[in-house]
Amino acid sequence: MNRLRSALWLPLFDDLADPRVVSRLAAEAEEAGWDGVFVWDQLCWRTPVRQVADPWIALAAIATATERLRLGPMVSVLARRRPAKVARETASLDRLSGGRLTLGVGLGSDRFAGELSRTGEQLDDRRRGRMLDESLAILAGAWSGEPVRHRGEHYVVDDITFLPRPVQRPGVPVWAAGFPGNVRPIRRAARLDGFFPANLEHPDQLAEAVGTVAGLRRGEMTSYDIAVGLPLGVDPEPYARAGATWWLPELDPGVRLDTVRGVLRDGPAT
Repeated sequence: MNRLRSALWLPLFDDLADPRVVSRLAAEAEEAGWDGVFVWDQLCWRTPVRQVADPWIALAAIATATERLRLGPMVSVLARRRPAKVARETASLDRLSGGRLTLGVGLGSDRFAGELSRTGEQLDDRRRGRMLDESLAILAGAWSGEPVRHRGEHYVVDDITFLPRPVQRPGVPVWAAGFPGNVRPIRRAARLDGFFPANLEHPDQLAEAVGTVAGLRRGEMTSYDIAVGLPLGVDPEPYARAGATWWLPELDPGVRLDTVRGVLRDGPAT
């Protein structure tokens, strides 16, 4: 069994809505032996949350405050972002961090904060899924350093070369989120670099999903990541035995800074 790596997973609200605060937390996490810091990517949230930080600015601050930690948005709803802009952002952030970026992606949902409907975004899950897949194809092309010529259902990129490339080759690792029982997200994740199953209730549920991914990848799991978010107090070890390679303790939206520091001091999984 591979070593289970540990990452803080920060909702960028209220006490954590200041990139300076988040960058200091990341530096403390690195010193304490954590392996990564990932951040939520949201435009808004429900009351009583009032303040929200931009994930890309926060991640840039984290990149400059740390030297070793893996970092990234977990997860970004690519259907509400222009893929050409994301191509530039990800390459720049990967270079700023020295090749430490992981891009978490997913369909997103309108049920938590209504941020899709309140900003006029696409609400149909299947359509957002097609937008996500199209965006991923554009990103892969952009990260290659070759000219991108794309005319799809949703996006156009007409003969643009995206240089400089990311540090990582062939590009930034991508983890796809999804519910373990849903076939489409698992198939998408199997084509990428990692899977981030949502709302896990039991290690057996994870083991089944890992088995499905392994089958789709014909057993090639050596460099593949399985990240699990678990409520505070839940032992991650059974999930590691089921195939998890990363553990992200879940923090509630609007979590107080002292609570985060307590989790940080408790230390990563060993």
